[in-house]
Amino acid sequence: MEDQSVINTGLRGVVVASTKISDVDGDTGKLVYRGYLAKDLATKATFEEIAYLLLFEKLPDKKELESFQTSLSDHARLPEGAMECLGHFPMNAHPMEMLQSFVALLAAYDEKIKGESLADFRSMGIRLLAQMPSVIAVYHRLRSGKEPVFPIAELSHAGNFLFMLTGQKPDAEVARFLDTALLLHAEHSFNASTFTARQVASTRAHLYACISAAMGSLSGELHGGANARVMEMLLEIGSVEAVDAYVENILNEGRKIMGLGHAVYRVDDPRAHILAPMSREMGIKTGEPRWYDISRILEEKGKAAFRERKKTDIYVNVDFYSASLYHAMGIPVDLFTPVFAMARVAGWAAHVMEERFAGAAEKPVLYRPESEYIGEYCGPEECAFIPMENR
Repeated sequence: MEDQSVINTGLRGVVVASTKISDVDGDTGKLVYRGYLAKDLATKATFEEIAYLLLFEKLPDKKELESFQTSLSDHARLPEGAMECLGHFPMNAHPMEMLQSFVALLAAYDEKIKGESLADFRSMGIRLLAQMPSVIAVYHRLRSGKEPVFPIAELSHAGNFLFMLTGQKPDAEVARFLDTALLLHAEHSFNASTFTARQVASTRAHLYACISAAMGSLSGELHGGANARVMEMLLEIGSVEAVDAYVENILNEGRKIMGLGHAVYRVDDPRAHILAPMSREMGIKTGEPRWYDISRILEEKGKAAFRERKKTDIYVNVDFYSASLYHAMGIPVDLFTPVFAMARVAGWAAHVMEERFAGAAEKPVLYRPESEYIGEYCGPEECAFIPMENR
C-alpha cells in the first residue's frame, strides 16, 4: 500500500479542524469574527461586545452587555493570595514570564476549575478575561515601586487597564483607541498560540492550562513578541532621516524588517490600516509624532526596497503600527505582548470551548500528529548499547 503520509513543515496549508469562530482570507485581507468583518466591528463595537460575541456566539443586547460588564468588574480584583504571590515574583522578570506563570496560578483560585460543562468553561473565560489586565498592571506598579491601583466601575475594560497601569484616568479618546486595538487583537483564527491552546484542550486540560500554554507560544518574537521588536527597531532607528540607511543595512545583512510580512496575508493586514491613523493621532496628541512618522516612512521604503531588490512584495502586519500606538499611550515596551495576550484571551477561550464541546464529532479527540524518524545513528540497524566501562 502506498504511503500517504506527507511531511509539511509548519503545517502550512494543512486544515486540522473546522471552526465557527473566525476566518482569515489572506488573499483579500479579510478578517471575520463569527460572520462579522473585524474592520466594521472596530468602528461600531466595543471590546466587551466582541469578547461576548466570541464567548457566547452572538452579539449581546443591552441587558446582556451590562450583565457581562458587571461580571468583568466583579472578577477584576485579584484574590488576596494571588496578590501576595505577585508581590514575591522577581521584579526583574519579563512580564510575559510572570503573566504565563500567573495564569496557571489563578486556576487555584477558581471554584469552577473542576467543572466539565460549557457553562463552567465560559465562567473561567470571563474570570480570566477580567483578571489578566489586573495582573499586568499590578505587577508593573509593584516593579516600579508604586502601590497597586484598582479598577473602577465607570471605566471600560480598556480604560481601567490604563487607569490601573498609570494611576490616572485616561483621556476618553486614548481609552477608545486602546479598546479598538484590543478588539483587533482579540482573535485571529488558527495562529500558533491558538493552535497551542486547542492542542492542549484536546487532552481535556482545563482552560487555565490551555491559555498558559498559548501564552508560551505568544511570547516568541515571531508571534506576539513581534510588536515589542517593532518598537525596539523604531527606537534604534531614532529619526526619519535614518530610515534609508537602516533599510539598506537590514537588506544587506539578510535580516527582517520587523512588522513587515505575515504567514497568511498576501496583502496588507487589514488591522494595520485601522491602527495606523490612531498611531498618528496619538503622536499628535502627545506632541511626539516621530514614531508614527518613522513607521510610515519605513513601511514605504521597506516595501519599495523589497520590490526592487528581491522582486517581491511585502506587506505590513498588525504589529507594525500597534507598537508606536502603545508607546504613545505610555505602555512600556515589555508590556506590549502581555497587552496582546489580555485581548487574545477572549479568542483563546472561545477556541478552547469549541475544541472541547463542538469539535469532537468532526475529528479525533486528541491531536496526535506523526513524525519521520531520521536518526540513523548506527546505520540502518538499531544501536547496540555499550556499558559505561567500555565507552
